[in-house]
Amino acid sequence: MPKMVGIILAAGKGTRMKSKLPKALHPICGKPMTRYVVDACIESGIGNCVVVIGHGADQVRTGLGEDVLYAIQEEQLGTGDACKQGLGPVDDTIDSVLVTPGDTPLITSDILSALSNAHNTQGNSATVLTAVLDDAGSYGRIVRNADDSVESIVEAKDASDEQKKIREINTGIYCFKLDELKKYLGNLTPANAQKEYYLTDVIGMMVADGLKVGAVVSPDPEIILGVNNRVDLASLTTIIRRRILNRLMLDGVTIVDPSSTYVDWDVQAGADTIIYPGSVLEKGTKIGEDCIVGPYTRLINVEIGNGVTVSYSTATDSSIGDESRVGPFANIRANCKLGRKVKMGDFVETKNTVLEDRVSMGHLAYVGDAVIGEHTNIGAGVITCNYDGFDKHRTIVGKEVFLGSDVTLVAPINIADESFIAAGSTITDDVPENALAIARSKQIVKEGWAKTFREKKKK
Repeated sequence: MPKMVGIILAAGKGTRMKSKLPKALHPICGKPMTRYVVDACIESGIGNCVVVIGHGADQVRTGLGEDVLYAIQEEQLGTGDACKQGLGPVDDTIDSVLVTPGDTPLITSDILSALSNAHNTQGNSATVLTAVLDDAGSYGRIVRNADDSVESIVEAKDASDEQKKIREINTGIYCFKLDELKKYLGNLTPANAQKEYYLTDVIGMMVADGLKVGAVVSPDPEIILGVNNRVDLASLTTIIRRRILNRLMLDGVTIVDPSSTYVDWDVQAGADTIIYPGSVLEKGTKIGEDCIVGPYTRLINVEIGNGVTVSYSTATDSSIGDESRVGPFANIRANCKLGRKVKMGDFVETKNTVLEDRVSMGHLAYVGDAVIGEHTNIGAGVITCNYDGFDKHRTIVGKEVFLGSDVTLVAPINIADESFIAAGSTITDDVPENALAIARSKQIVKEGWAKTFREKKKK
């Protein structure tokens, strides 16, 4: 099998994006735009990829990762020059090169495989990926010879009236024989108004010299769509989002309303899980089987067991054990671990906390920087005072503890197993096992006081 390398052109500033973020890094469903292209190349079987970077080079390199090679295009002098820079890290053991823009995130490994296979089996010097559109608009037209090989690529502004009727267009994705690509890149000149080196001119020179140039038509014209501005970005995001949701549904997940459900590319969910409208699942979230998520729930990098319900709530960088129930209106902040059959009700918040199995935290409570033992009950209005104005401190609560309503635990503090804390208490000292702690003012009742007070006020 001939050796092939992929060159991905991602050096442009993306002026029409009107953004401080380099175009290559604009996210689509949690993944940088150009990373979709990289992954499609890798999944198609291409051994190595070279990403040509320029604007915001260091930032792009960090965002795309170190599993690819990089080349720098110092000045953006056109696709021909970018391709020439991309050949820098390519050694002579390579037979062919696949060249693709970095702003076509819908491209798939299947179509790239089909392109490279056609290129290798047909013995072409170059092979162009094309698409047939109902309205070819401003795209370059593919003019073919009688034997179906490519005669030329004619830019729309240079096309004749007859050529403008052609619906087959150039996608800007090519395969080349390496040695011939090098030769013709060296012959390019910037003979155009933009003073740039165009890769399409290589195709013209090859045809003029009698070399064979073939073409593969994409079965889905949508695949070749690119991103020029944020309107395009939103449009392509909709397509990728639907791909992700379709994958989950085909794996046995029920998505009640795909049009109002947002799922990042790497989210996983088990069979018979139901995702209700308004849910946003991001950044590596993993959901088990038989779960109910939503409505209106946001999960960011959260691992959820089986049989879990999370509704009208948010959770970040945490885990939730089997058969737990969260919400409505709960907020699980970073670094929390909920055990099995935990109950977190309405308007509760946790941060950097472990809730062991069967902890019940019904409503209106805050627990931060704490470990709560199994089967402990956290009453309404309970809070851990974990911050003294300078440092955070830990609260340790044992198993089968009862924390009454409006209890305040001033950390650092340790509440031992099976103890009771009376409602309304502010606890500042450790509580031993099986004890009752009461820390509130003694109630005083003055009989008849209210009647006397009212009569006095009426005078």
